[in-house]
Amino acid sequence: MNRFLFLRLLLLAAFSASASPAWAHKASDAFIYLDLDQSTVRVDLALRDLALEVPLDRNADRQVSGAELRAARGEITGYLEQGLVLSNHSGNCTLQGEQWGLSTHSDGPYAAARYLVACPNGQAPESLTYTLLFDRDPLHRGLVSLTYEGQETLAVIAPGDTTLALAATSFGNARLFGTFLYEGIIHLLIGLDHILFLLVLMLPATIRRRKTTEAGNTLGAAGLKPRLLELVGIVTAFTVAHSITLGLSALGVVRPPIAWVETIIALSVALAALNVIWPILGRKTWKLAFGFGLIHGFGFASVLGDLTTGVSQLAVALAGFNLGVELGQVALVLVVFPLLYLSARSRFYERAAVPVMLMAVGALSLYWVLERVAEI
Repeated sequence: MNRFLFLRLLLLAAFSASASPAWAHKASDAFIYLDLDQSTVRVDLALRDLALEVPLDRNADRQVSGAELRAARGEITGYLEQGLVLSNHSGNCTLQGEQWGLSTHSDGPYAAARYLVACPNGQAPESLTYTLLFDRDPLHRGLVSLTYEGQETLAVIAPGDTTLALAATSFGNARLFGTFLYEGIIHLLIGLDHILFLLVLMLPATIRRRKTTEAGNTLGAAGLKPRLLELVGIVTAFTVAHSITLGLSALGVVRPPIAWVETIIALSVALAALNVIWPILGRKTWKLAFGFGLIHGFGFASVLGDLTTGVSQLAVALAGFNLGVELGQVALVLVVFPLLYLSARSRFYERAAVPVMLMAVGALSLYWVLERVAEI
């Protein structure tokens, strides 16, 4: 049994080392701003995502110039328009181009197109269908900001449900809360850097440290209860820390550049892994969890911060998203910690499994650091 668990841990470490680094970056999102009062819609799509469908870098110099963007304007707007459909009971609405250009979000430049919406019989649109990039990236999301009668609200369009019913989107707080609760869970579970950071934080609570008395006698390893208390302290510190900065960033109080945030997050994973072997940052893991948790909170906020500025229901969306992150975190701990604790009974755990995991996590996170520094 113990050897079987040991092999599973080695597979986890190998998976971590070979996983796509893109998983650790900000999620792929499009931003859709629908104003029913003005009958306009604007869609923003990241240039890095557009490049998957439209040839932007025509001279293959790994940069996209203004001239290249202007040359690709027809293809860009054509692609955006075929994946964005507004309609009512009388048929599809037409989109009349009003403005085109670039916008900036926390993770870089986006192509932005604004349209006047004209629906059959002069009626308002009743549904919004968004389908861009879902065939390439099942984790892609269309984040919608809807303005109606002077009130703003939020919604999310995902691959499993690509049509948003606007009539039902007098979206009550319960629906908004549930939507962002789910997105918070997903955001935690697809964030490989956050997952690896939590894994490294859990390791010290699983290592069977032995204590030596003043007389030189060696006592047995600590039991399950003190380990669980240590784990609770670590998870609580991480939760409190990233909740603080998640709120500050989403509210626009403090919003550091996401490129630097992602770089420091990757560095935090490497330092946390090093600290298990060589405690240069101290043996109080909960302090490490709190300190670096403040940085991770800014990373979590990248989803909300780009969409919710000035939205009246921000508190509801923020509460749902934050709770979702916590539920994803708790689920991860409930699955991984028992596996690690049972594995710690084997002599191979501390001698082989832990070093392999720490080396794999450290190597991958340092690769992320180098990759992200190159993008700044």
